[in-house]
Amino acid sequence: MIVTLLPIILFRAAVVQGAVSLWAEGSASSGECICEAFLPNSTFPIGQLVLLESTAVEIKYKLEMEISKVEVYEVKLQVYIAKMKNLTVLIELMEDDPDSYNELHLEEVKIQIKQVEALIVELQASIKASSSVLISIRTQVITMISVLTQLEITYDKNLVLVTRREYLILQQKLEECERRHDEIFNPNIGICNHRGIRRISKPIVSQLNADLNGAFKYGGWGKDSKPLSGSESMYWYSGSSDTLVSKISQYSAYYTLITRQSFKAHLLYVDRQYDWRGAGNNYVVRENNLYYQYRSPFAMAKFNMTSAKVETKVVPKASAQFSYHYSANQNLDFAADESGLWVTYATADSKGKLVLGKINEQSFAVETVFQTSVYKPSVGNTFMVCGVLYATRSVDTKTEEIFYTFDTRTEKESYVSIPFEKFHDFYSYLDYNPTDQKLYMFNNGYYVSYHVWFNQEASADKSLVD
Repeated sequence: MIVTLLPIILFRAAVVQGAVSLWAEGSASSGECICEAFLPNSTFPIGQLVLLESTAVEIKYKLEMEISKVEVYEVKLQVYIAKMKNLTVLIELMEDDPDSYNELHLEEVKIQIKQVEALIVELQASIKASSSVLISIRTQVITMISVLTQLEITYDKNLVLVTRREYLILQQKLEECERRHDEIFNPNIGICNHRGIRRISKPIVSQLNADLNGAFKYGGWGKDSKPLSGSESMYWYSGSSDTLVSKISQYSAYYTLITRQSFKAHLLYVDRQYDWRGAGNNYVVRENNLYYQYRSPFAMAKFNMTSAKVETKVVPKASAQFSYHYSANQNLDFAADESGLWVTYATADSKGKLVLGKINEQSFAVETVFQTSVYKPSVGNTFMVCGVLYATRSVDTKTEEIFYTFDTRTEKESYVSIPFEKFHDFYSYLDYNPTDQKLYMFNNGYYVSYHVWFNQEASADKSLVD
């Protein structure tokens, strides 16, 4: 309801004696006060605001649809990647031994190729459609914010600000949707402008270990965390029926890993010649060096797989008494991330609580030490991402949980809950690789990996790559 004020309102002095002083600088004569009120030339365009609110509801619906599509893309990508890898392996096997396959096999492969092709076309169309919708939504939001700004300047701010807040929420949702879309298809490898891990994907199971031995429950696999030029696609694997580390094999690519065609196998023990064996299965490969726990004497070791030479260093105060929950002899745990090489352990002085050390890769010595408050035997495993330590523990036979973090930049520790699914209950190896932002797990003898998603923030990129 619009109330129209009279242009001139007369107030009797007897009625407004106490208020006359308010008009001391105004016009007053013959005991009367004259107050002039001017109306704006136009009334508030409520119809325009209603239209904006209607558009906001429409945009919100579109965004919810696009966010649900992004979640579907995440699942589809994992399925497509698995299908393509399996098909690639099958085709290469047929090329290597064509006489073992008949016309029926070829027809089956053709059908699989057409299925994969159809899946790719479907995904491409979906991505293209989503990109167009997101661009359209962003244009709408920018236009609406411009209109709201003009309304705010011209008319009643309180009424406009309510609608503006709704549009700010929509804009945040749009940015989140665009970020997740971009995160899947354009990951920021080596960039740490995020607030840590948000969630972990479902397990991606490649296959049983290269020895095809179900008893090999101890071991590890993955990629070089800082590969030498020309070795970017290389994988490695080590497995055993106990915690002893005696051999590590290298594979030129994922295909040769799956088909068990190693191009080099390194023995850490040769009878009557040398004994460089390790223990604990918590090793990493970096610049073609294997960093691992030396068996005897207790120390950290660096095995150069190019020169086949080993170097050892004692970690000051490190104790061989404290291991992780799942496995014995995991006293020194090596990790590599965007910021370098790390080792976690416990000491008698820390009473079994985790200690984190930053390793100088040139001198091969622990140069910086951080003390945490988490008891190592209660931890399933740990890994590093962008200078932050993540510790896991078992929730049940099918679920593991990241429950603790320690940020080396701020020395702040936090208790969190980021659950993720396990393929099998028991695992002996878990590490993050900064070259593809994946977690690699050796889960009861199987190669298992996970995609990692981060909490993003709008800040300048912080590249920690050496």
